[in-house]
Amino acid sequence: MIQGDNSEIIKLMLQKAEEKLITAEIDLKNERYDDSISRAYYAVFHAISAILLSKGLHYSTHSQVIGNFNKEFVKTKIFPKSYTKIIQRLFEERQIGDYDFESKITKNEAEQNFNDTSKIIDAVKNYLNKAGIKL
Repeated sequence: MIQGDNSEIIKLMLQKAEEKLITAEIDLKNERYDDSISRAYYAVFHAISAILLSKGLHYSTHSQVIGNFNKEFVKTKIFPKSYTKIIQRLFEERQIGDYDFESKITKNEAEQNFNDTSKIIDAVKNYLNKAGIKL
């Protein structure tokens, strides 16, 4: 159930997610694949943080957010199991893009990550709309 005072924060979190997704697309078009994956990951991170907050849940670390999203939404079959793998891949490739000087994210990886991110954000928004949050 949506917590009363959290609906505005949830909207702001989703706006942040959408801004990161736009930046990911700009970076992708400008062949900045490492930056694109980083922004795509953060777009998903903000979206899944928002959906957790819709249940009154808030976590301070990335692993807690991802783990509890899986517990609350994937294991309960609200979202498909494939989301777990996608989010894990986004997290790992964000680490490569941000911190690995010897590896690079490819165009194909960045495109796949952008598309998967868009799909997850749309699914989160649909869920929240059905739960009564007007976005």
